[in-house]
Amino acid sequence: MNLNKNYENLEQSYLFSTIAKKVNEFISNNPDKKVIRLGIGDVTKPLCKAVTEAMHKAVDEMSIQETFRGYGPEQGYDFLRLAIQDYYRKNNVELDLDEIFISDGAKSDLGNILDLFGDDNIVLIPDPVYPAYVDTNIMDGNKIVYINANEENGFLPMSSEEKADIIYICSPNNPTGAVYNKEQLKEWVNYANKNNALILFDSAYESFISDNELPRTIFEIEGAKTCAIEICSLSKTAGFTGTRCGYTVVPKELGKLNKMWLRRQTTKYNGVPYIVQRGAEAVFSEAGMKEIKENLDYYKENAKIIAKTVESCGIWYVGGKHSPYIWLKCPNNMTSWEFFDYLLNNAQIVGTPGAGFGKNGEGYFRLTSFGSRENTIEAMERFRKLFEK
Repeated sequence: MNLNKNYENLEQSYLFSTIAKKVNEFISNNPDKKVIRLGIGDVTKPLCKAVTEAMHKAVDEMSIQETFRGYGPEQGYDFLRLAIQDYYRKNNVELDLDEIFISDGAKSDLGNILDLFGDDNIVLIPDPVYPAYVDTNIMDGNKIVYINANEENGFLPMSSEEKADIIYICSPNNPTGAVYNKEQLKEWVNYANKNNALILFDSAYESFISDNELPRTIFEIEGAKTCAIEICSLSKTAGFTGTRCGYTVVPKELGKLNKMWLRRQTTKYNGVPYIVQRGAEAVFSEAGMKEIKENLDYYKENAKIIAKTVESCGIWYVGGKHSPYIWLKCPNNMTSWEFFDYLLNNAQIVGTPGAGFGKNGEGYFRLTSFGSRENTIEAMERFRKLFEK
């Protein structure tokens, strides 16, 4: 039996296991101290009422012979695809129904989409980056070229003369929270079309954008349908982290890729459960959009509290305005892990060391707005006492 030796090239996934170990040791040694976690990217607000009511109704349907559903279409039920189609239309983007594919989340599709490509492609990935981009390409044996995201470019790297076949773009970005404007994305689209390259656009955090001048989908950019696949998730939009539902848009202007993805999904995938898709449909209803906006506004206010505190301490940061993440420069020239230990030991705040997202993340740190309001306020009061000038 031969194994995929590309797995031997993967670095040990130590980031969150190391964080957990350090936090557990601290709690064990300091049982009287309250630790506040602002490092995890999981939501804390529950599913909204419109979603749970739709799922309860769908459960009841599954108990009745006349409305029972068995195997569903692998690309998703039309009722959900129509709802997503209408959502894009509200952003002035027209999509055909057979360009929309329902999935169990962006992470799955970001890895599975590589089934469509050979292993001789040059893949351009920003650094720092969501680790799944890197690991899935290493598993497939692709050649990775990193493009530097740093303080000088606001953690929004732009195209270069270097040739690439596949390009990863995440906006709003995880982990940095930085957001591309239309002119910047247009430059990337032009680059991709010129080089016959494909952009894999991760828009998992698009719902946090509140400025109409900032693109929520790459298909707002002229020429994107000939060079981009968009992958989105309801995890951060509507709290589906544990429920699992997302969608991928593969334009027919990409030629064979649309049919190839359909073939891949119908062969290797059985689709998202009917009950979950009914809940996802409710996300895009008038009531659903209103209710999830309330949850998003809650996280945005948390982000504003964090950003204002960091700014008052004279610490450089990016993100927080159109993103749940605040990416800050570690004060006093501390490394990412030194700052992690300092915050944990002196303020009992847990964040995520930037070094875990790539070499350009060293010296930076990620805080998230997904905690409770009370914990966020308390954590920032502690933070301010340490660093306010």
